[in-house]
Amino acid sequence: MVKTEQTATALCTSVPLGESSWLEFSTLSGIQGLLAGVDEVGRGSLFGPVVAAAVILPDHALPKLIAAGIKDSKKLSSSRRTQLAQQICGLAIDWKIGFASTAEIDKMNILQATLLAMKRAVLKLKVQPVLCLIDGNQSVKNLLIPQQTIVKGDERSLTIASASIVAKVWRDNLVLRLAAKYPMYDLARNKGYGSQRHLLALQQYGSSPLHRKSFRPCQMKVLSS
Repeated sequence: MVKTEQTATALCTSVPLGESSWLEFSTLSGIQGLLAGVDEVGRGSLFGPVVAAAVILPDHALPKLIAAGIKDSKKLSSSRRTQLAQQICGLAIDWKIGFASTAEIDKMNILQATLLAMKRAVLKLKVQPVLCLIDGNQSVKNLLIPQQTIVKGDERSLTIASASIVAKVWRDNLVLRLAAKYPMYDLARNKGYGSQRHLLALQQYGSSPLHRKSFRPCQMKVLSS
């Protein structure tokens, strides 16, 4: 555990953005034990939960994912994300999803809800990692497992990038299922984010029970006909 804590401390000096290698092959290569990558999606959405994934990969999965062209989920097409998510889940030692509801987002704010979703994903893991790599600069409160935040982690860590892909595909699939219930918001295209059609629909129809009422666009007054 001492070695893990020392490595986590060393990570505070981040690898430069221009570094071509992934952290798992450089700064993190000396860690003895399993790493969990943790990332969230849906933080800026107006609709639905914020979703996090925690992913633990075996060493032999890393070169396979590099060969498959893994990268930050936002830089992948929808179809490619789906293919990679299936490959990641098939290779993973363990992976879990955690989320915070719209009601929780409105109650505690989006940052705290995001950290709660991350914590829930980690706590669901059946295999305990020696270190959690958390995307961003905010630590997860009251997490008993050692953790290290990594800014732009989905561009630097294979396990975080994997978590971002799994979380994105899971959340998109959820929003697509909900889109049929709320067709006026064009959710199938915007995935809950504030597209022009989504904002116009909020003006015309008001917000649904799954919109985040604490977000200003969801507080729009309905235009009179």
